[in-house]
Parts: sequence; C-alpha cells; structure tokens
Amino acid sequence: MISLQAALEAILFVTEAPVPVEELAEVLEISREQVGEELDRLGNDLAQRGSGLVLRHAAGGVRLHSHPEAYPYLERFSSSATARKISAASLETLAVIAYRQPVSRGQIAEIRGVDSDSAIHTLERLGLVEEAGRLPGPGNPAVYRTTGLFMEKLGINQMSELPPLADYVPPAEVVEALEETFRPGG
Repeated sequence: MISLQAALEAILFVTEAPVPVEELAEVLEISREQVGEELDRLGNDLAQRGSGLVLRHAAGGVRLHSHPEAYPYLERFSSSATARKISAASLETLAVIAYRQPVSRGQIAEIRGVDSDSAIHTLERLGLVEEAGRLPGPGNPAVYRTTGLFMEKLGINQMSELPPLADYVPPAEVVEALEETFRPGG
C-alpha cells in the first residue's frame, strides 16, 4: 500500500484543475488538517529533491505545476512531434466544439461531464480553436469555435463536411436500454 503522500501526489498529477482540500480529505479519508500536513510534506519533498514540479495553492484548491525554471525545456518540448499529439480529453473537447460551436466552457463541461479548461487551453495553443465572442448574461462567458487550421488538418473546406453524428450514435432502442439502467428503480 502506498503512503498518503504518494496517493496525494498521484491525485494531483492526474487532475486538470485545482482540487479543494475538502475533496482531498474526503477521497483520502483523512482530516483537512492531515491533508494540510501531507501537502506541506509533499511541497517540501518536491523542493528538496529539485523536482521539475511545484505544489501551488490557487483557485480554491491545490495542483501540481511545472517548475518555473523548467519552462525553457517545456517550450522546446512543446514543438516536438511527441508533444503535438492530442490527448483523448482534448479530442473529446475538440469534437464538442466542432459539432456545437459556438459553445461555452460550461456547455462543454456539461456535455463531457468534466472540466475541460486544460483541454481548451491546449486546443487554443495548437491553433485548433479560438474564442468566438461572449454570451450575454452573468459573467459573459466566452464561446469557442474551430479555426481554419482545424479544417485544414481535417482536409475539409466547410464545417458541413464533418461526418454526421448520427453515424456514431447507437440506435434508439440501445440508448433507451442504457438510459433505463440509470433510472431510479431501473
């Protein structure tokens, strides 16, 4: 069995957004105070061993980040062939944007069921999506659309050339059977 610090490090390694201390306490089944102590130990351990990662508290949570002194290497890596591969999360996000554009971060998260901020940032950095404006209403959230580079990479001239989603949706009876299993008493 791994240590609490190792479990904490693993959780923070896979997250795409800062994780609140309360959530870490719940997942690790320890008190908030113990989480705080483990976070302090982890932060100190990373610093002592000269890790390429640092622990940061931001946006109401905690997350691992690249060490600022590693940025020159990360910049060079970002232009390599390996770095140009797109993660599954980014591909899902790109598909949502392509088929639902213009679409907000909140709408993307609702469709995917997870926060997509990191994926959107990656897609913007790669030039595949861009901000297309702002929605009226509280907070005026940004909406996103695909770019000309996206169409170029797909070899299409207009968005209507995207394959229809219906080709990838299971028949109605399959969807109904799946939904039935998730209904209360189902």
